[in-house]
Amino acid sequence: MPTTKRGIVLAEERPRSRTRRLVTRLVLVLLAAGLVVAGVVGARGLVSNFGGPRCQATAAGASVDFDPSQTAYAATIEAIAEKRGLPARAATIAIATAIQESKLRNLKYGDRDSVGLFQQRPSQGWGTVEQIKDPRYSAGRFYGALKKVKGWQEMRITDAAQKVQRSAYPEAYEKWADESKVLAAALTGRATGAVECVVPDTPAMRGSEAAAALLSSLRLDWGKKLSGNARSAETAGLTVQVTDPSVGWRFAHWLVSHASATGLERVRFGDLEWHAPEGKWQPVTDGRTGDPAQVVAEVFR
Repeated sequence: MPTTKRGIVLAEERPRSRTRRLVTRLVLVLLAAGLVVAGVVGARGLVSNFGGPRCQATAAGASVDFDPSQTAYAATIEAIAEKRGLPARAATIAIATAIQESKLRNLKYGDRDSVGLFQQRPSQGWGTVEQIKDPRYSAGRFYGALKKVKGWQEMRITDAAQKVQRSAYPEAYEKWADESKVLAAALTGRATGAVECVVPDTPAMRGSEAAAALLSSLRLDWGKKLSGNARSAETAGLTVQVTDPSVGWRFAHWLVSHASATGLERVRFGDLEWHAPEGKWQPVTDGRTGDPAQVVAEVFR
């Protein structure tokens, strides 16, 4: 006969105990799955969820979130492609590569002697450590190697990237294809008001210092593409002359992407303007008429 002496469970109670254990295990599994899903949504999303500085790029009905530093590096990578006369596909491949290799961080460390956005190795002839840690240099070296790959324009993103990087994980770059396409489309000016950044209203630089830093960064990224058409407005900021809307949005999105590091407060193009710290593109409401031939940037004073 069943008994309860010395804690022995009655036979009729065993199914209930098993059921309780199964329910407990199921709850734990669901909790763990929830944590995994949160991770899949992405650490980048945590920046947005908690209301901190963040950037969002939107194109073709899709959006991706990165922090301001990551977005600024992506904008520089795209600018270097433009400066070299390369199509948007090149920037897409390069951005996907940098996301996989460094999560769009300019790392001072890596596997063996790898450093920088693309985790390039000095021992493999990519340049000195200091050179590779310069995002403009490392992006330029990546594009130089990409151009030597026959048929790279028609390859899958991961195949083109692998030809340059020679990674132990050749398929890894493809998982960032969608994110890189959205970023590249937004940064190349193919979408209107497509890059929005929420940034602090306590900038590290103000006035003439911020304006000078902004103009210097523009010239370093774009070089002759500016053709002398960017000028500083003393302590107020700068103005970039543009030839068509896509070029205007290319510069406008670059400026917004770099706002956090340059003390930028406002960007105006056409009848829209972006304003820190809320970081949204909104219709101009101060009565001034937008100029489709000028991108105007103002810094904190």
